[in-house]
Amino acid sequence: MVRNIFKNGKIIFLRRQTNILSAAFVIMVTVLVSGLLGLFRDRLLAGRFFGGGEWQLDVYFAAFRLPDMIFQLLVIGALSAAFIPVFSEYLEKNKNEAYQVASSIINIVLTFFILFGLLIFIFAPQLCRLIAPSFSPEKIALMSSLTRLMLFAQVFFCISNFLTGIIQSNQRFLVPALAPVAYNLGIIFGIIALTPTFGIYGPTLGVVIGALLHFLVQIPLALKLGFSYLPLSWEFSHPGVKEIVRLMLPRTLALAVSQIEATVPVFLASSLMAGSLTIFYFAQHLMNLPVGLFGATIGQAALPALSQNSAKKDWQEFKKTFLSSFFQILYLVLPASAILLILRIPTVRLVFGTKNFPWQATILTGKTLALFTIAIFSQSIIQVLVRGFYALRNTKTPLLIGAFGVAINVFLSVLLTLRLGFGVLGLAAATSIASFIHAVLLFVFLDRKVRGFERKSVFIPLFKMSLATLVTAVFLWIPMRVLDRYILDTTRTINLIILTILASSIGLGVYILCSLIFKIGELAVFVGLAKKIGQWRKILSESEEMIDSTRTPQS
Repeated sequence: MVRNIFKNGKIIFLRRQTNILSAAFVIMVTVLVSGLLGLFRDRLLAGRFFGGGEWQLDVYFAAFRLPDMIFQLLVIGALSAAFIPVFSEYLEKNKNEAYQVASSIINIVLTFFILFGLLIFIFAPQLCRLIAPSFSPEKIALMSSLTRLMLFAQVFFCISNFLTGIIQSNQRFLVPALAPVAYNLGIIFGIIALTPTFGIYGPTLGVVIGALLHFLVQIPLALKLGFSYLPLSWEFSHPGVKEIVRLMLPRTLALAVSQIEATVPVFLASSLMAGSLTIFYFAQHLMNLPVGLFGATIGQAALPALSQNSAKKDWQEFKKTFLSSFFQILYLVLPASAILLILRIPTVRLVFGTKNFPWQATILTGKTLALFTIAIFSQSIIQVLVRGFYALRNTKTPLLIGAFGVAINVFLSVLLTLRLGFGVLGLAAATSIASFIHAVLLFVFLDRKVRGFERKSVFIPLFKMSLATLVTAVFLWIPMRVLDRYILDTTRTINLIILTILASSIGLGVYILCSLIFKIGELAVFVGLAKKIGQWRKILSESEEMIDSTRTPQS
């Protein structure tokens, strides 16, 4: 029996997922687990450091900025736009050559990462003062120390994320999706076990431990798939390496622009009251849960299929695959946005409501989250929109549009935060407005690039889903208000949980009913997937079907 369990578990980890929705389902489950662990991590941080130590949390979150910046520029720039499409192409032709290209890129990127990391390590105080100019000398000193520690974590991430690309190119999604779970477990260990001794250094050491775990859990499968790391491989002149570098440069520039956007909240929030940056990130983490759960997973799973359609120049199949993924994302994130908007205070209380998290912080986090909910659908569809361009090997258009969106975000952030005095709420509003404009422009330019999506197949489903979401929001608000005012004493946690479950259940029931009435095609897709959950081994099995044979232009 034990042998059978081990054998079946091994099969699950090695199984290919070639169906987009099947692959996305695998990623969704693990992203959900990782997201919930991330919220539990934030709850622990709020419990340990709010009530006098919130300034340390501000510094802790600010310390991520510099290490994450070079990671995004070098690693994500290569992976998201260049490595996976090119590596996948070589993998189809010659596996040994594909792994030679992978080793060369890993060595090149890792070398540059270490060089930039050394510069940040040496000049950490000066750089920290540059991005958080309003921090006191005590905060700058702490931020510098935490930044230096986090650089070690990013070295592990540097290699680990390339392993993720290699494994996903082989159409295995489960193990890479489990890696972030391991990462969050490492941070949670640091908060629980190390904070009593090391204070704010505890969760920072947890970041390093989590990054190491993120790396270690992927090594066995990468080796099983045949990857053999070549430390002396530096094939600068290899066509595959040159193609990856060519494709990654515009994406790296786009990320460089986006890093300005990510740095602005740190720059501005450092001048606000203590805890402002932490509240901004807490609300953003709640927003990121549905974005990561639905937008990133479906977008990530769709990239290989979109790349194949593009390589074959099968534009009808490209449009079909893209719109399928696009509307499946919208179908899931729109009701999630409504739930977070209407139930924002109960959600914040349940997630962060420790005895050290004051009511004033709860209200401010709820207001910030409300403004962020506007960005959930736009941030989610951006995930598949940019991958549509990457599949077409076009990285310049997303760069220019992204730069424009960042410029709007920076302008609005300064205007709303400093000039109009909205504080952290101004940062959230600026993010949401800029992301909406970003998404609209990406869709318009992708539409032109593929010579036009059929208008009825775009606007009719969009209208139906928007109307269903509006009705759902009403039926979320009514039971929430009735239960809160007349039936349940929501000062008690159990009653707050009951209110959240009942209101959410009613709202989702109404959304499903509206989907039936309006004949929204995505309902059938997810009902079919739900039926297969009991037959999970079939979901994980190989299939050459692409998603969505159910959608028609009229549906």
